[in-house]
Amino acid sequence: MADSPLPPGPVAPRLSVVVLSWNTRELTLACLGALARDAFPGGREVIVVDNASADGSAAAIRERFPEVRLVVNGENRLFAAACNQGARAAQGEWLCLLNSDTEVAPGALAQLVDFLAAHPSHAMAAPQLRSPDGSIQHFSRRLPTLAEALFGAGTLSRCWPGSSIRARQSMADFDHDHDADVEQPMGACMVLRRDEFLALGGFDELLALYYNDVDLCHELRQRGRRIRFLASARVMHHLGGSAAHNPMRSSLWWRNRTAWFAKRHGATGSLLAQACLAVELASILIRTACNWRRSLASKREEFSQARILWRSVRAAARDGRASSPVPWSPSARS
Repeated sequence: MADSPLPPGPVAPRLSVVVLSWNTRELTLACLGALARDAFPGGREVIVVDNASADGSAAAIRERFPEVRLVVNGENRLFAAACNQGARAAQGEWLCLLNSDTEVAPGALAQLVDFLAAHPSHAMAAPQLRSPDGSIQHFSRRLPTLAEALFGAGTLSRCWPGSSIRARQSMADFDHDHDADVEQPMGACMVLRRDEFLALGGFDELLALYYNDVDLCHELRQRGRRIRFLASARVMHHLGGSAAHNPMRSSLWWRNRTAWFAKRHGATGSLLAQACLAVELASILIRTACNWRRSLASKREEFSQARILWRSVRAAARDGRASSPVPWSPSARS
């Protein structure tokens, strides 16, 4: 059962920041500390959705940041559902979806909000992400194409034409030190209008951990909405965060990837994404079978896990084909 969020104040804040937390106690506290040091103009609320962390995150947040609106889930609802939960609880005109492994620089969120307020044709703005050592993280992307469904991951991405397709999709030619419109920024920090996010249905919860941000950006682009990358708005990003501790992350990544291609590119996208996984699994299993150091029991387990993954990905492909975008009218965005 979730804790009831603290009641909102008498005046709705200008910005709602939703932070998703799962077993990232110290990172989450650092994230909230950075937000506390950022004097955001116009009022701001911070909502933390804790996905049943077992590391004392909720208690530490209550003690250190009593002003934060805390929602504690009884189970790990994963990324998409928990973000949607936080967005529905939010009161602000603007919504920032922020990973717990980030630390915003003073003024960064204000820059993002001010840009969107001044440019109504843009639906989303995202900052430049930097590693703790100060280096720029090159994570702006072009939206995946049908070619990437087959060649964009695993074994096929490491040889031509996969390597060229991956270079194009990952925007190897993009200068992350200058402002520009992009197709898809990294989902570690994104700001958009709360009512627009909710009108679109939020993140697709079938894409529970991965590709939900890709899907949102794709939907916005389909509706003629633009996304801005602001290099001058900076956020430090401890790459990995809670996803690194999820033992199911590889399986979920393949499942969510295939479901997205099925949703957005139909039967062709689904078949190509499944073919990409089939090649990857065949490569892994051939290496396993040829490894004389592996025991027979170990090899059987590897083959069993591959079979389970294959079946779950095929089921995800069917789910992806069944999902459809949420209707939305742009008239409110004049």
